[in-house]
Amino acid sequence: MRALLRVALAGCLLDTLLGSVGVFSFDQRPLPVWLALLWLVLASGLRHSLAWTGRPYWRAALVGMFSGPLAYLAGARLTGVDLPMGHVGTGLLLAPIWALVLPLAVRVASWR
Repeated sequence: MRALLRVALAGCLLDTLLGSVGVFSFDQRPLPVWLALLWLVLASGLRHSLAWTGRPYWRAALVGMFSGPLAYLAGARLTGVDLPMGHVGTGLLLAPIWALVLPLAVRVASWR
């Protein structure tokens, strides 16, 4: 339970920060509920089904670099989130962020 809360809270803070600097534009402030719940879903898999991404570090960085931006871009289309920087600009900005976020999230989830 603590791992879920740590990762979800960190993810919500990240998305709130990205929203406040204009990467995303949400209808709800600070975040839509569905986005906070997606962080819980991600956190729930980090110690089990996604644990393989954590070692070696480069694997998590590579998976994060591609899957993170793709998830946001697909989610924006499905939910009507505005991307003021456009799809390409947002994807290019999110790629290095997620190359750091996923390995860190796997590590945070593994703390006891």
